[in-house]
Amino acid sequence: MGTLERPVLIQGGRVIDPATGRDEVTDVYIGSDGRIVGVGEGLAGSGTADADVIDATGRWVLPGFVDLHVHFREPGHEYKETVESGSRAAVAGGFTTVCCMANTNPVNDTGTVTKYIAQRADEAGLCRVLPIGAVSRGLKGEELAEISDMVSEGAVAVSDDGYPVMDAHLMRRALEYARTVGVPVVVHEEDSCLSGGCMHEGRVSTELGLPGIPAAAEDVMVARDIVLAEITGGHLHVAHVSTAGAVRMIREAQARGLKVTTEATPHHFTLTDEAVRGYDPATKMAPPLRTGEDVDAVIAGLKDGTIACVATDHAPHSTVEKEVEFEIAAFGIVGLETAWGLTYRLVQEGKLELVEAVKALTSGPAAVFGLDVGTLKPGASADVTIVDPKGSRTISNTELYGKSTNTPFHGWELPTRVERTLFGGRTVYLWDGERGHVGDTEEVGLQTV
Repeated sequence: MGTLERPVLIQGGRVIDPATGRDEVTDVYIGSDGRIVGVGEGLAGSGTADADVIDATGRWVLPGFVDLHVHFREPGHEYKETVESGSRAAVAGGFTTVCCMANTNPVNDTGTVTKYIAQRADEAGLCRVLPIGAVSRGLKGEELAEISDMVSEGAVAVSDDGYPVMDAHLMRRALEYARTVGVPVVVHEEDSCLSGGCMHEGRVSTELGLPGIPAAAEDVMVARDIVLAEITGGHLHVAHVSTAGAVRMIREAQARGLKVTTEATPHHFTLTDEAVRGYDPATKMAPPLRTGEDVDAVIAGLKDGTIACVATDHAPHSTVEKEVEFEIAAFGIVGLETAWGLTYRLVQEGKLELVEAVKALTSGPAAVFGLDVGTLKPGASADVTIVDPKGSRTISNTELYGKSTNTPFHGWELPTRVERTLFGGRTVYLWDGERGHVGDTEEVGLQTV
């Protein structure tokens, strides 16, 4: 991050920081070391006379968003996304910390690859990119990867991501080993023996003539891994939960004191399998879009805290892989630039409070992985997202900041707008009133607005 030329004073915004319980109109002072010095009234004065001032009147000043689940594709699939292009998409969406999955080429199953990804993130310098290492070598589900080696190089979790760990013995060993080095095991819960389809199995798939993936494929694996988490004492984190049954079982496991956490994606609480009726490959994702009852259960899980956070599962693909017949199209959508607006829709609809929505994107995910981010407390890195509550953003798949365009939300007008993102006190994204700019302060203009 480096040092700033001058301190920064963010004045007059509504500061919402769930980690500290703060929700008030006040100021935020950022020191030249890129860390929060203080939050409160009366910070302007002789001590801040040389500071760059950001007028946040009428804006929401939030901790930088945290995403536990992205795919930046580098190394090996740079035509879809790179660490740098993914970071650009992240800061345009208000994210300052993201955790990237291991399904690269070569797979991130050794400390060497982990170190490479961390170096590429440092070179990009736009946001904090934290690698997630593989559970198994080559994501093959046969033998454990070099977990300790990856953690020593900065991996914050382990996961085979889109490849379910079908071998229960290997999964048990992964939970035990990961516990000894203090990281969670992140799981894509899908029994491949029950899967094989391309959308949710139900009335809509039958009417469309498409092979389905039953909710049971997720539920069976969640049940198995909760049992394994109980006998190992390991931290199980269920990625992109999508079924009512899975939410219920996770809630019950938490009530029994097990270390089981989970995340929800915006597409799984916004869309149902009805969205697939147009055979648009942008609506093809894993897990698939489920029923209205499942959507309601996911939202209820966010509301009661069973689901600790919102994660995007940002999964870029090229047009060659996406703009084909639905059955053969790749699974996945991009999500970093739509996550905040879609989450805020739940606030508009009265399903979440504003502070709950902010928590799901800041201190909630930070707590799951034990990250010292997602807060504006003094001493924390000055990662800040400033939102215009009266603004909006119309999503265009030709104006996204990442390399890929595979979003089902093209043409949607999403409420509110990320106006500015600061990483370590440095403006890395700025909306100038007509368009957004990503880059260093020299590129996006002066700090003062």
